Amino acid sequence: MTREMTEKVDLSQLSTGALKERLLKTVEGRDSEPLNQKVLFYKQELEPLFAELSQRNPFPNAEDQLPLVPGVWLTVWSTIPYQDIFPGRIFAQSYQIFHDDGYYANIARYAPGHKFPILSKLSNILLAYDFMIIQKFEVQEGQWIIQNVGIEQAFRSRAIPLNIGRADSWFMSKVETRRSPSSAHAQSNSQFGKVDKSTAKKFERISTASPQLEHLYIDADFRLVKSQREAKQRPSYTIAIRQQ
Repeated sequence: MTREMTEKVDLSQLSTGALKERLLKTVEGRDSEPLNQKVLFYKQELEPLFAELSQRNPFPNAEDQLPLVPGVWLTVWSTIPYQDIFPGRIFAQSYQIFHDDGYYANIARYAPGHKFPILSKLSNILLAYDFMIIQKFEVQEGQWIIQNVGIEQAFRSRAIPLNIGRADSWFMSKVETRRSPSSAHAQSNSQFGKVDKSTAKKFERISTASPQLEHLYIDADFRLVKSQREAKQRPSYTIAIRQQ
């Protein structure tokens, strides 16, 4: 869909359901594009759709949004930089999981070359890299407050998919570990395991940031999120749909 096609339609005349469907079709198959290309795509194609939906947000107040977020969400499209910090992200195995206790996680599996048939045949002997950022969330004085808790990593067999159940179990186990006063995980966020110095610095910036979050649109099954890792950073935009 081109900008010319978007401009031929009076978006204000479309139903909210039609707008959401149009947005999902517009981004279909484009989440793997380079970040700079996605940022330009947002400015040229998506911004009018985001703007129209934000005017129809059925829950504009953060306090009313809070009960809607618990559950599992699949990121359909996003300009968040860290999502593709590694090559080979499997989009169908990338989740946002929110729990009622105020913890949530961004989880993704990376398996470089997983789309190549010859490598898929070797999945029984190849490893995948699972990456998780654990955060806490709450609403104070009408604003979403996000606190980074920590970063987790794991190498696992590619043959066993990181489905929702496994991702959620991993998330819960790490939260419980971090809650324990005697936990060995009560360590500096600068300890990121076996990664190179450049990646460790990226992890450090992620873990020490104070993210800002705003729901431009949210209902029971669909979210448009504007976020910033730091105030000076350019905003990122995310489209997410509920999985559970």
